[in-house]
Amino acid sequence: MSAAALAAVPVLLPADPAAASEELPGFPAGVGLYRSAYRNWVGEITADGLWACAPTDADQVVEVVNWAWRHGWRVRARGSSHGWSPLTITEGTASDAPVLLVDTASHLTGLSLDSVSAVRAGTGVTLEALLTYLEGHGLGVTAAPAPGDLTLGGALAIDAHGTAVPAAGEQRLPGQTYGSLSNRILSLTAVVWDEGSGAYALREFDRTEADSAALLTHLGRAFVTEVVLRVGANSNLRCVSRVDIPAAELFAAPGGDGRTFASFLEESGRVEAIWFAYTEFPWLKVWSVAPTRPLTSRRVTSPYNYPFSDNVPALVADLAGRMVSDAAWYLAPVLGNAQLDVATVGLTATLSADIWGPSKNTLLYIRPTTLRVTANGYAVLTSRDQVQQVVAEFTDFYRERLAAYTARGRFPVNGTVEIRVTGLDDPDEAGVAGARAPLLSALRPDAARPERDTAVWLDILTLPGTPYAEAFLREIEQFLFEGYDGTRVEWSKGWAYTDDAAWEDEEVLGTTIPGSFGEAVWGQASGVLDRLDPHRVFGNAFLDRLFR
Repeated sequence: MSAAALAAVPVLLPADPAAASEELPGFPAGVGLYRSAYRNWVGEITADGLWACAPTDADQVVEVVNWAWRHGWRVRARGSSHGWSPLTITEGTASDAPVLLVDTASHLTGLSLDSVSAVRAGTGVTLEALLTYLEGHGLGVTAAPAPGDLTLGGALAIDAHGTAVPAAGEQRLPGQTYGSLSNRILSLTAVVWDEGSGAYALREFDRTEADSAALLTHLGRAFVTEVVLRVGANSNLRCVSRVDIPAAELFAAPGGDGRTFASFLEESGRVEAIWFAYTEFPWLKVWSVAPTRPLTSRRVTSPYNYPFSDNVPALVADLAGRMVSDAAWYLAPVLGNAQLDVATVGLTATLSADIWGPSKNTLLYIRPTTLRVTANGYAVLTSRDQVQQVVAEFTDFYRERLAAYTARGRFPVNGTVEIRVTGLDDPDEAGVAGARAPLLSALRPDAARPERDTAVWLDILTLPGTPYAEAFLREIEQFLFEGYDGTRVEWSKGWAYTDDAAWEDEEVLGTTIPGSFGEAVWGQASGVLDRLDPHRVFGNAFLDRLFR
């Protein structure tokens, strides 16, 4: 296994006009067709030779969608394919399936200021391009996902988030939110069924419209072409990394006076723990708002400031390769300690343990060249004062179960545990009277539990194909669902585990997930998405199961 292999990209092949005419009769003449492979982030979901196209504007998207509806095809918007779950393509999709990939990243990339505190953006623009544009106008966001290659449309479809809550004494700045990117939407333009014309058409939805609530986080059951986002003044952020606090102290049960996760959260509001498997010292990252550069901080003028993480070191690549190719999964503790060693040395060697600059340059830190691993993901909704309790209980259970598996000669995890904390999607933070909360965002507030104002995001990463991983992650999932009734899944990652596979537990799919939002909320979202797309052009077999 090499870094190059882990970062493989889809192959695009020009279409044979004769074959296109025969297989896709009447396809819009102005929209170029080609054959394309599909590969998700980690290569667990792949498809070869699917038909694909790249409309030049939203009107061409409408033409393509209407062609698909009339010919019994399904349309799947594709951005960077940086996800794990089968929301775009399901594994086993054949090359002759009536499935059309519609590339958003080639042309739906417009950017313009709609006002001094709002940006209009095409959904194919990457987060890096968006944040770079905002930075050039003195604007930014509170928090963002670490990968800059995500397309905006993909990020909004699954309520992508960063890590941020208010620090002690911190006041939210105008135009900012501590929730997901979806909570920034002021309006969106989507392709929806128009009863009057008997066809699909573009329609703009204001954030105050009831139907918009289902589109703010739509999981691929809609096609959004453009959004207007609320933004605010940019901030300079300092990011301090440290690897000197043992997990036993950082994740300790509340009540002590040690250097706990919650203590850093209280001080700065922006914390992430990256805990390598079989190690005792997590990589802790702490961001803080710093208008001027602290004396000990290195100024950074671009993102991706951890090259030792973004480019797989030879030692790590060799170990991962042996584990996969030789089934040497017993090397998991060696890999975990190697990754910690690389991070410890790398932070010092690259002078990146204490960096400072415009928000984008410390928030974005993952390139496509990083080690590609599979991931599960959950958000535990809780009260701010219970964050340390959740972290302590989760890490205790993880540690105990990992030790139990290891004692039996099983090594189900060889990546990291990642812990982040955000606020919820408070619609008031959008700055629009009457704004709706996203129905299907994991960060949707629960009116019946107003004390739950915070989400603890918990992810476990491991190499694809790791034996016993699914059974282990199922135990983690059941622990969270049974122990915290505020648990929701992280849409882009792994969930609904059986002992053998992700996204297959029928009880989780049919009962637990809808119940985590409330049957009324889930039913409302499903009903709106079906009404706006009654022919289910925007869907696949997995989404049909989820929204049955």
